[in-house]
Amino acid sequence: MDIFKRHAKRIVLEGLGWLLVAASIAALVLPGPGLLLLFAGMALLATQYEWAERRLAPLRRAALGTARQSMQSWPRIVSATLISCLLVGAGILWGLQPAVPGWWPLTEKWWLPGGWATGGTLIFSGIIALGMLLYSYFAFSPARAKHKRSMK
Repeated sequence: MDIFKRHAKRIVLEGLGWLLVAASIAALVLPGPGLLLLFAGMALLATQYEWAERRLAPLRRAALGTARQSMQSWPRIVSATLISCLLVGAGILWGLQPAVPGWWPLTEKWWLPGGWATGGTLIFSGIIALGMLLYSYFAFSPARAKHKRSMK
């Protein structure tokens, strides 16, 4: 039974790691925290593969550097939060499938195709982005750093 648990754990870790790597590739070109997802996926794969462990340190520096940079000004924080909330809102709208507006130039079948499947992925992306923003804010925002310095 112990060997079964070990193999099951390995399959779950590898599957989740590769899923996060695949999602990170999409998030590098779509809205989303691509580098942070890639780091998370590689961190899981590093528990199983030496090649992933060797690539983890530079990826960690790049991902955390990007997260730190995104928290350097309030306009960046607000715009990233707004975009994440818009993703969630667009997902809800997409899933609800409102009637085709009169200004829509294409046929009706091209109005918000995919329904809740597409809407759900937009909502999931927005929630992940908001979670990463919260992490980045609490870890790297200048206001938090100033507060930490004043506590010493």
